Amino acid sequence: MEIEAHLYIPIKQIKVDKSEPPMALIAPPPAAEFFPKLIHRSKSVPCHLYTEQRRVIQTKTSIKTTHHHHLLKRHALRIVNAVVEGGGQARILLSDVVVKRPKEVYKGRKWNAKDLTTAGVVVAMHLLCGFAPFTFSWGALSVAVALYVVTGLLGITLSFHRNLSHKSFKLPKWLEYTFAYCGVHALQGNPIDWVSTHRYHHQYCDSEKDPHSPIEGFWFSHMGWLLDTDNITKRCGEPNNVGDLEKQPFYRFLRRTYVAHPVTLALVLYALGGFPFIVWGMGVRIVWVYHITWLVNSACHVWGQQAWDTGDLSRNNWWVGILAFGEGWHNNHHAFEYSAKHGLEWWQIDMTWYMIRFLEIIGVAADVKLPTQTHIQRMTFPPKT
Repeated sequence: MEIEAHLYIPIKQIKVDKSEPPMALIAPPPAAEFFPKLIHRSKSVPCHLYTEQRRVIQTKTSIKTTHHHHLLKRHALRIVNAVVEGGGQARILLSDVVVKRPKEVYKGRKWNAKDLTTAGVVVAMHLLCGFAPFTFSWGALSVAVALYVVTGLLGITLSFHRNLSHKSFKLPKWLEYTFAYCGVHALQGNPIDWVSTHRYHHQYCDSEKDPHSPIEGFWFSHMGWLLDTDNITKRCGEPNNVGDLEKQPFYRFLRRTYVAHPVTLALVLYALGGFPFIVWGMGVRIVWVYHITWLVNSACHVWGQQAWDTGDLSRNNWWVGILAFGEGWHNNHHAFEYSAKHGLEWWQIDMTWYMIRFLEIIGVAADVKLPTQTHIQRMTFPPKT
């Protein structure tokens, strides 16, 4: 069968309409890096995906780079409705849009000290949850829920993601630093490392350089990528995309002293409520926020709907949207990365946006960015013919 491919040579200079909100990302790597032997209207399948012995039922591959700055993030890989037989590649369960190319991270490589530490912390938090049924109290549950909101909503989604990663709005420095400090207690890394990884995700989304894409397996995108701490450096090089944070002493301090802060919180919880507060306030709460955050990386690139022509696998997933304070409207986010508002429809619940809007109303948040009408029109799918 025929494979239709559209290939345009990336241009080196692109004129940007400065009236549009600035995109934080740069153009993807050269297409040749992903399709070394791609031929227009060829009957051969892209060589890095399939061998001659595999049967492709339906696939569409496209590479697009245009003069419009909102499309700078068009990526070199997009596979739709593909089923592969033989060679171990297939659709992810209940998804007809994502081809799985499994990546092994557990064996066949050398584990460094940081890998072992990361794995140890993740395993320890999950084991701590095993004590939850035996230590339950309404006080312990209340602590877990309160810290879920403080570290998950204020720390991760509002601060690490929308404020620091995408600069969707501005806060006074004292409040910016306070919210960022809340994110440290989610135990997902310091702000500099977290933001760097997320910016690389958008820059190379669903390509071979993406730090966590389901094209390499659902569990790899969910949590497996965390266990290979050299993975991002191997793919993207040394982190050089967070200069705005690295020049601030506060964020450098959090990177140097990162471990001390959650340990201090654990000691405070123990002093207030003993072992039950440790189990629920640290173990249960951290694991809950872990998986909700990770589902944005995995489930929201596998299950759901695409409302916008983003050129990647991002999806709007309603149940992740509820659990992750609005982060599940992920296709909306990939279409308008700078937007402080992810739930663009009235019925798309976005608790993070409600908080940002509240901060704007009381005069604390400023320069709150939202999608422009011109950008909305550009990201709309072309009418079906």
